[in-house]
Amino acid sequence: MRLPFFSKKEKAPKPAEEAVELDQPGTAPEGREEAILEEEEALPEEASPSLAVEAPEKVGFFRRLKRSLSATRQGLVTRVERVLRGKGKIDDLLLEELEEVLIGADLGVSSTLKVMGQLKEQVARGEIRRPEEIRDVLRASLQEILKRAEGRLRVEPFNPFVIMVIGVNGVGKTTTIGKLAKKFRDQGKDVVLAAGDTFRAAAIDQLEIWSHRARVDLIKHRPGADPAAVVFDAIQSAKARGAQVVIADTAGRLHTQTNLMEELKKIKRVMSREIPQAPHEILLVLDANTGQNSISQTHLFHQALGVTGLVLTKLDGTAKGGVVVNIVDEFGLPIRYIGIGEGVEDLQEFDPEQFVSAIFEGPEEDKE
Repeated sequence: MRLPFFSKKEKAPKPAEEAVELDQPGTAPEGREEAILEEEEALPEEASPSLAVEAPEKVGFFRRLKRSLSATRQGLVTRVERVLRGKGKIDDLLLEELEEVLIGADLGVSSTLKVMGQLKEQVARGEIRRPEEIRDVLRASLQEILKRAEGRLRVEPFNPFVIMVIGVNGVGKTTTIGKLAKKFRDQGKDVVLAAGDTFRAAAIDQLEIWSHRARVDLIKHRPGADPAAVVFDAIQSAKARGAQVVIADTAGRLHTQTNLMEELKKIKRVMSREIPQAPHEILLVLDANTGQNSISQTHLFHQALGVTGLVLTKLDGTAKGGVVVNIVDEFGLPIRYIGIGEGVEDLQEFDPEQFVSAIFEGPEEDKE
């Protein structure tokens, strides 16, 4: 059943002819899930919902995080230790080598200069005298930067709390939405998903699978429909049933395409008109493997829409984990979640201390 549009002073988005509301989540047609999963395997831009979603791995998240960041650890910590090894004093050559390592580890020029500037000041004041002390000083510096990214996503006191999820193709937006929906549902919250990526039929199908697995409601229109109309219907549905959370998917945007960015602004305006202060959260999903390209994505999306939180996906196995430091130092935006795999349990709230520890501690230091 699709709720009718109500007349307003400002013209509401025109609803698509085939709006569909799933009133019975968890009842996917027989055989349909398998067929869609096979189709999704051929699509590089989004991962399929993991078949092991309901069976969390026994190993704790911190241990898995350390495994996932092993390549980043090799590119940063191991190289730093190699530079420091056998050095009898801290001199200009050693500092230059350290600077090269930090830049090569995707910390970025600005963040590297800041860290190195603080290090040189400590050396000049005599606070650091031996090369072997630099490792712990570097760890403390990175943790201090990442503290700016602390900030849990809290959906109270708004009802419904509206989340707009944005990002370029291939970063894992739809998968992230499915995992978030499952987390909120497990917390006892009623969730409505809006299939706002109407340009890709597979995205709608993929979100439908997640809605069944998370046992949440999905509002979808026919492929090619106006995304703003989908969001409008989802918000009206959430209001009618008293749902606590609305999560809106959006099409993958190339941040250089002005007309597509304008469409995102339109969706945001519809949200604001229907619920004051909405969207309450604009989540930008970034693929950690893109390294410094994620900086330009964040800049342009933030400039156009006012990003309020970040999700860093695909940290498992990446050598570019250092870019997290660069993003935080550049924008100061909170990182709400990080992803290290396909399962629901692999999307966790960001903990700066835990993240830095995972980079600096090798498997032999595992205390779990």
